[in-house]
Amino acid sequence: MIRNKKLLGCGELILGILLILLGIYTFVNPSSALTGVTVIYGILALVTGIVDIVYYIKLEQRTGFGPVFSLVGGILSIIAGILLLFNIDIGIWVLVVLFPIWFIAHCVARLAHLPYIRLTAGTGYYYFTLVVNILGLILGVLMIFNPFLSFLSASYLIGIYLIFLGIDSLVFALNLLDSRR
Repeated sequence: MIRNKKLLGCGELILGILLILLGIYTFVNPSSALTGVTVIYGILALVTGIVDIVYYIKLEQRTGFGPVFSLVGGILSIIAGILLLFNIDIGIWVLVVLFPIWFIAHCVARLAHLPYIRLTAGTGYYYFTLVVNILGLILGVLMIFNPFLSFLSASYLIGIYLIFLGIDSLVFALNLLDSRR
């Protein structure tokens, strides 16, 4: 069990670093080349989807049931990643339309992880994850109902939110990698 926890912690650490780097890049360079950003986001969506599905499998093995939202969120993230990687020419429109859906799917999946997070990382991190993902849900819904807002401010909103998601993943990774737990 300790090895699996360490492996999951390493995966979460990598995900957190990628999210923070991508968030900083997006925030600092909002008018950067969309092709590069689309490819990076596609890869990140694939990695996030895989991590969500791994959480689903691990939680199901541990408790006998897995949160379906985590599985669905992981599948939607993988689909979003594939669409971004194989349709680079329409990447900007995919980003405007799929990112709110991806945010919502990822936040719902992360909220479904809350019992596991409370078990492994404690109450403080549980509440931090709860707040970050509720904010992500609100952001996703706002972007769906106002695509123009999404189009104009996507880089800044997404950059800031990705940094928060990255911090969330890093804190969780450090809790998983903590040898005292």
